[in-house]
Amino acid sequence: MRRCTVPDKELARFDDFVTSRLPALYRYACALTGNRHDAEDLVQEALTRTGAGWRRVRRKDDPEGYVRVTMVRLMLNRRRRDRERLMADPPDRAADDQRLDGVTALAATQAALAGLPKGMRAVLMLRYVDGFSDEQIADVLGCSASTVRSQASRALAKLRAAAEAQEESHG
Repeated sequence: MRRCTVPDKELARFDDFVTSRLPALYRYACALTGNRHDAEDLVQEALTRTGAGWRRVRRKDDPEGYVRVTMVRLMLNRRRRDRERLMADPPDRAADDQRLDGVTALAATQAALAGLPKGMRAVLMLRYVDGFSDEQIADVLGCSASTVRSQASRALAKLRAAAEAQEESHG
């Protein structure tokens, strides 16, 4: 494991950033990877890389966006090397009886997202979570804007089909 070396005067700023944004980054990584183990690895690697260049990164308008793009790129690079492992169980969420339907719907959505190819998941996350334009997504993923639109359309169609199948089975 590599050690992240951040100059002492920057360490407190980096620690504050990590402390405040870690839960959101972890949820984002879970949605990208589809499982907790890979999400933990992805967040750790992205933060290690971010920490190494923290002085430069913190000067950007959106350090969290930088980390998210780093996570997407790392995930896609891993995809080229490894086979995909689908999420068997979504991240733990506390739920009482009144929220059970919402939690069930959330789990179904997470499972449907996990069932998408990583590239489609990345397109949806960058578009709907990060608010990137098709051109920005194309730049991050190294493809054309028309490919981004096609991948988004196909991914949404798959999610719709999964939602319809879920409705039919729970009738």
